[in-house]
Amino acid sequence: MNIHPDTPAWQALAAHYNSIKDSTLADLFAADPQRAKKFSLEFEDLLLDFSKNRITAETMRLLFRLAEESSLRQSIDAMFSGQCINETEGRAVLHTALRNRSNQPVYVNGQDVMPAVKAVLQRMSAFAERVRAGAWTGYTGKPIRNIVNIGIGGSDLGPRMASEALKPFSLPGMRVFYVSNIDSFHLADTLSGLSPEETLFVIASKTFTTQETMTNARSARQWLLTAFASKEAIARHCVAVSTNSEAVAAFGIEAENMFEFWDWVGGRYSLCSAIGLPLLLQIGPDHFLAMLEGFHAMDQHFRSAKLEQNLPVILALLGIWYNNFFEAQTQAILPYNQSLQRFPAYLQQVDMESNGKSVSKSGQRITWQTGPIVWGEPGSNSQHSFFQLLHQGTKLIPADFIGFCRSQTPLGDHHRKLMANFVAQTEALAFGKSTAAVRAENPGISDSLAAHKTFLGNRPTNTLLADELTPRTLGMLIALYEHKIFTQGVLWQIYSFDQWGVQLGKVLADKVLQDLNEPLSVLPTGHDDSSCAIIQRLKERS
Repeated sequence: MNIHPDTPAWQALAAHYNSIKDSTLADLFAADPQRAKKFSLEFEDLLLDFSKNRITAETMRLLFRLAEESSLRQSIDAMFSGQCINETEGRAVLHTALRNRSNQPVYVNGQDVMPAVKAVLQRMSAFAERVRAGAWTGYTGKPIRNIVNIGIGGSDLGPRMASEALKPFSLPGMRVFYVSNIDSFHLADTLSGLSPEETLFVIASKTFTTQETMTNARSARQWLLTAFASKEAIARHCVAVSTNSEAVAAFGIEAENMFEFWDWVGGRYSLCSAIGLPLLLQIGPDHFLAMLEGFHAMDQHFRSAKLEQNLPVILALLGIWYNNFFEAQTQAILPYNQSLQRFPAYLQQVDMESNGKSVSKSGQRITWQTGPIVWGEPGSNSQHSFFQLLHQGTKLIPADFIGFCRSQTPLGDHHRKLMANFVAQTEALAFGKSTAAVRAENPGISDSLAAHKTFLGNRPTNTLLADELTPRTLGMLIALYEHKIFTQGVLWQIYSFDQWGVQLGKVLADKVLQDLNEPLSVLPTGHDDSSCAIIQRLKERS
């Protein structure tokens, strides 16, 4: 076990773990015909069935006790009320204000931020309507048909994921692309075949200094200048999501086409801010507002529901149970919907950048395990890829299965077959197949082959099932995981809203770049022997 050593709730859970760790899901289901009903919750059309977990009612009682002992409710109130909970950076954490659809004010340092939030959203919507209607045209008068978002991290993963998820709600003829990698292939491949006359770039960088983003932006700017031979074209084909008005103006973007957001919005939580502009251009203001409504609905549920009926809290506690007691290292996210193909990658950043920490709020190195490695792919493709490891490997891998009762794109019996796999996999992971069952099906089978065909089962899963993937449902789903991650950070006693771990590599990269720009005769210094040798080889062979 890998637990906090001091508190009574952790110790009670440790004792309980020792008494239950050898129980099987088959035994737990056999002992309680009402188990699925007891361990399921609904919010709107979203069902969470967590009955296929290695838990009992006592497990959940002790986990809820842990949440209470950790002052989770007070931490939730502190976040929503705009208190400075990101203490290492001296900031409030108010991504929830971006999707606040009530008429209630939200204060930061005594100032209501909602008027500014609403004003930016209105500007974004008005701009999107002009572009979508063809009233905003490019330099030569042609309407915009291609949106290219240039960003990285939170300025890319969120809107990219949502754009893919909500493709069925797109304006016909409007295409949205995302460029993030500083590798020139990413930009060159995206721009190949696009007409500059019909292309609008959204450059997303809070400071307008992010190395990867601005390198790509300057190359995109040159692409436009080559096509139009006029700097005036930049203002018709580029807009900015930033707070650095001087740098934006120097780039050639007009002030009214800069959409701002705030330092109390973390990048990985910024989809509902102006970072979502490419998505808004794609699906339109009405669908974007429906997504915000879904976010807000889950926000309110998380803030007000009892812990025992709180979906994000329950997901968080189950994650704690496996991470800290069963010592599971990873968490699989398995959406049975191809349009959610980027959802696991999106959650990788939200979870691993938030809770990949080894220092407690008190500044001490911690001795317990924190954030899991998050990974996954859509079903049913993933079944033919890594499910072998899930079913018969030596590692315990808790998995979330995410599915929908109806398809966005109905076609024959495709969806029925997809969902048959969705249900079957959680059943197989939970109950497996005994050696006796293998022998009954294969009379005379050898002991060795029977062992290979045996599935031990007892692999835990959550099932999340909604009616259909709509903008509102997507908002609820994202907020569900955001609040799960926040809850786990509270219980692990870490700060979930800073990301100091990304800074060191940036600083060192600047030094390496300086060395790469030196003449070949100037040998690199100030690095370890390996790094110096690699830098010199790059210079010699580039």
